[in-house]
Amino acid sequence: MALHTLADWRKAYCEDGATPRDLIGRLVASFAADDTAWLLRCEPAFIEAQITRLEGIAPHELPLWGVPFAVKDNIDVDGLVTTAACPAFAHRAMRSATVIRRLQAAGAIVVGKTNLDQFATGLVGTRSPYGEVPNTFDPAYVSGGSSSGSASVVARGLVPFALGTDTAGSGRVPAGFNNIVGLKPTPGSVPMHGVLPACRTLDVVSVFALTAADAALVMSLMEGASGEPGFQRHAPRVPWLGLEGRPLRVGVPRDPGCDEDLGYAAAFEEAKARLASMGVMIQPVDMAPFDAVARLLYHGPWVAERYAIVAQLMERQPEQLDPTVHEVIDQARAFTAADGFAARYRLEQLRLQIVPLWHELDFLMLPTAPTCPTRTAVLDGPILRNSELGRYTNFVNLLGLSALAMPSGFTPFGLPFGVTFVAAPGADAALTHWGLRWEAAHAHLPLGAKLRAKRGQDLTLLKAPVAAPTLEIAVVGAHLSGMPLHGQLLERGCRLVEKTRTAAHYRLHALPGTVPPKPGLARVADGAPGTAIEVEVYEMPQADVGSFLALIPPPLGLGTVELQDGRCVKGFICEPAALEGAPDISAHGGWRAYMASLQP
Repeated sequence: MALHTLADWRKAYCEDGATPRDLIGRLVASFAADDTAWLLRCEPAFIEAQITRLEGIAPHELPLWGVPFAVKDNIDVDGLVTTAACPAFAHRAMRSATVIRRLQAAGAIVVGKTNLDQFATGLVGTRSPYGEVPNTFDPAYVSGGSSSGSASVVARGLVPFALGTDTAGSGRVPAGFNNIVGLKPTPGSVPMHGVLPACRTLDVVSVFALTAADAALVMSLMEGASGEPGFQRHAPRVPWLGLEGRPLRVGVPRDPGCDEDLGYAAAFEEAKARLASMGVMIQPVDMAPFDAVARLLYHGPWVAERYAIVAQLMERQPEQLDPTVHEVIDQARAFTAADGFAARYRLEQLRLQIVPLWHELDFLMLPTAPTCPTRTAVLDGPILRNSELGRYTNFVNLLGLSALAMPSGFTPFGLPFGVTFVAAPGADAALTHWGLRWEAAHAHLPLGAKLRAKRGQDLTLLKAPVAAPTLEIAVVGAHLSGMPLHGQLLERGCRLVEKTRTAAHYRLHALPGTVPPKPGLARVADGAPGTAIEVEVYEMPQADVGSFLALIPPPLGLGTVELQDGRCVKGFICEPAALEGAPDISAHGGWRAYMASLQP
């Protein structure tokens, strides 16, 4: 069986009894020597040392046991050379980046370093002295960059996942051009120690995978950026998008500006139609404020961050840089410190215009890129063609947003078309869950570069990125859906988990004199007759539990309620003294049925 996804590799080890020495040895031997996606293929001894660390550990004990992966060559791996696609910069790393050490601790095995636009400066995948990385569907077109090699080896099934980096779209554009998933975490959520930055205040390590579930698992094993300088800090959000009781509100560009001749315009319309079929509310969005943010990245002083990394090389050996990369970074000389502050002030002004949008929308769906140029077109206009690709990506990290690039369809020319879902900072877990829904609606699409005719049905999410903590609360009376106090749950962004019943040892009473009318739930003594009472279980952000408690009047409170499946959750209970003389309404099975019985 061909091994493509993490599920394939788990089955090979856990069910079929394969060993890493057999599978990875054959895998690395199959890598073509002239494949420009690779800058370094790991030697057998290096791979053997990693496999040896797994001895005595069963495959099911580590989530990535024996799984091979590739690393963009601006991320350090202990003992391997880091080049950033510049031979004059090459040096042997003495310590692995934090993300590498965490993935290896989870059982993963580095098998090679991948090509990139030099110093991660580009979205095309052609700015490398080691060769251009072609599109995996049509070599006449670009692969996208700067994480070109990582996307290529995943799309072709050489590894189930690979690491990239993302400043302006490098973890998203190559995903869209090669029919794979690109998960770009919220800046600051993933450790960056050991990663050569392009723009240190914006960069984040990204994940390329064939499925959203695989990308989510990898990110969950990397995240947590404590103990290092932090330039952006965003608290995780709850693991869902939108509010209970209404459709998701998804913004799309009012004027997408996609390439009609290439078929991208029609492909985005198809994506919108698919989105509508999923029951969401589509809202056109004026992208002007986002466009203004995007222009700050390459037409503003942030380019000076790139210069800070390569200043010595540019001054002493400018000929060692790719000419286009040199031209881009050399713009930094035109900016002053005052320009830097002015741009930062401008960014915050634009942020104030954009923040209210997240109260009107749950997330955005954007074309990952509005076009896909040929390699010849890039050669003729390297900066113009590159800048066209960043329209929907350049602003994301400047605003600290989360993003997930997903396959969406194909053009009449057979090129993949991808969309990117962009949400507020910290919404990585929520985007992952949405990505699984999108993937299920696109199961008919091929996997990667036609590795399988269909993506398949294995959409099991083993682990998602960290989310804000929540608390399950069972409501029994006026907070039930459709009841007078249900709005208190909606105001706190609660999500319905299930409609169920309590265990069969409770009694329900109608509390006299309460406004609006409320019941009191009480557990009976062991051996006393009880019944199962209708409840609804909601997931509430823990940050909102305090304000919710403040609204609960005596004699009610929150305690522990046992459900019919034996689970215990927090829920409404009543002081025993208040039940004296209160009518027992347990025979109705719940508050809703009791209230219905009072109607004429």
